[in-house]
Amino acid sequence: MDPLKLINKSFGVYNIKGIYFEPTYWMAGTIVLLIFLLIFTIARIRYLYVHWNLGKPSMSMLFWGFFLAFIVEGFLVISGRTLFTEILGWENAPKPISTIIDIGRAKLFGVLGESDEIPSLPTKEIPTHQSVVRDFEGLLSEEKDTVRTFVCKP
Repeated sequence: MDPLKLINKSFGVYNIKGIYFEPTYWMAGTIVLLIFLLIFTIARIRYLYVHWNLGKPSMSMLFWGFFLAFIVEGFLVISGRTLFTEILGWENAPKPISTIIDIGRAKLFGVLGESDEIPSLPTKEIPTHQSVVRDFEGLLSEEKDTVRTFVCKP
């Protein structure tokens, strides 16, 4: 196969928040190279200006950082989401990714011995006049007074 055709070959069309994106292999390689250069440059600047090196204290902080990220990601997996899908804003992740998330969640439930899930947030509905009045009428009298003073008094 011709090398130019290979590096210009697309590996999918992605719809990210209404923007269609068709990455090619050379774009992915360029992004990886630029990220490497960015990390290398930031590390060099840090070394020149702060004179830190990768010693025992920094290794322990690196460990605790990964540990905390692992815990946060575990809570997100239990709730049916991941940090990756939250950042991209995917309502419905692609089938392979959602399958991996479901398998990971099932294994995590097995390890924790927990079967209750964190309820998902309600949909973002715009409140109507009727829903606000209905919610207000459902409050206790002292809560109604608090809402009245909050809304009516400057």
